[in-house]
Amino acid sequence: MADQDAQDRNLPASPKKIERSRAEGQLPRSRDLAHFAMMVAGGLILSIGGPRIVDTLKQMLIHALHFDAQMLARSGFMGERLGELTLSFLLVVLPIVLVLSAVAVASNIASGGWNWTMKPLAPKFSHLYPLSGLGRMFSGQGLGQALKAVALALVLGIVGAMVLKDRLAAYVGIMSVPLPAALSYAGQQLMGGLGLLAIALALFAVIDLPLQQQLYMRRMRMTREEVKQEMKENEGNMEMKGRMRAKMREMAKRRMLAAVPTADLVVMNPTHYAVALKYDDKSMAAPKVVAKGADLLAMKIRDLAKDAKVPVLQSPVLARALYAHAEVDREIPAVLFGAVAQVLAYVYQLKQAMVMRSAAPEQPDPLVPPELDPHNKPGWRPADLDAEDEFGAKA
Repeated sequence: MADQDAQDRNLPASPKKIERSRAEGQLPRSRDLAHFAMMVAGGLILSIGGPRIVDTLKQMLIHALHFDAQMLARSGFMGERLGELTLSFLLVVLPIVLVLSAVAVASNIASGGWNWTMKPLAPKFSHLYPLSGLGRMFSGQGLGQALKAVALALVLGIVGAMVLKDRLAAYVGIMSVPLPAALSYAGQQLMGGLGLLAIALALFAVIDLPLQQQLYMRRMRMTREEVKQEMKENEGNMEMKGRMRAKMREMAKRRMLAAVPTADLVVMNPTHYAVALKYDDKSMAAPKVVAKGADLLAMKIRDLAKDAKVPVLQSPVLARALYAHAEVDREIPAVLFGAVAQVLAYVYQLKQAMVMRSAAPEQPDPLVPPELDPHNKPGWRPADLDAEDEFGAKA
């Protein structure tokens, strides 16, 4: 079953899955890189601060062995001396620990990047079951890690044995020289051995770092079902999104119908389309569409306009052109300026005639460019416009 699952996971990990894995604390980490960095940092500390550390420890030893009968007579002397030595030792060890900790953190950041999460610290009771532990131990990844650890131990053991064999006589000769000289010579020999071990660890780190990156991306691979599920999560529930879109269209429709009484003119053909226009020469550069609709919505716009005493002009070609090319709450296209100006002028003249109780002006026949009339498009069907929503976009 595990092999079958591994075969199904043949798609690369998505950024979302990688982000989730980072939140869980799963990152590519190279232990060999951390070991190499720690050894190099330790060697540098010993080479640079070794003499000072040795001198400090020497002074601590002298101070620890310095006492007299009067000091021993005090009941709390041993506790005080132990506290002083502990504090002095901490002052020596603490900087080294801080430096090595910083190096360890930096090496992990170099291999997997910075990540802050507390989830890896949470107890995982599934790890307490022996069977699950055996499964992880004998998995491909577990066996690979075990073989790599054995190879590293063998290489380091061989290097250490060769160094020890080559310098065994030198270590024996240390016993015949004074202690300060012996410590200095032993430190030099130790640094030489650490240098060879660091070279071996560097080789392992160079191999292990890209290997861990590759193994991590392999563990993160996804099945087709996981990719489909993630796409659904990203896009959301289609039914819910459809409801939201319907609700938004309904709200927009209500706002649009509420603006019809403020219009200056409604242009429509007898049955299908209606477009409400408004123009204010002080605040608008061109007439603006405040509402438009087809079929039942067109009839609703017409009835609202009549109730609000907004003029309704029958102009089928202009109504179709405005419905097809103008958008709600936007100015009309520039190519329709002339045609709309004709009908607006007619409305203003009609209002003036009603005030003056004179003869009504003749209704104009607006000049609409033929290419703007949807009826002139090859293969045009009335459903092409009926399918548009109140925003003027295809539903």
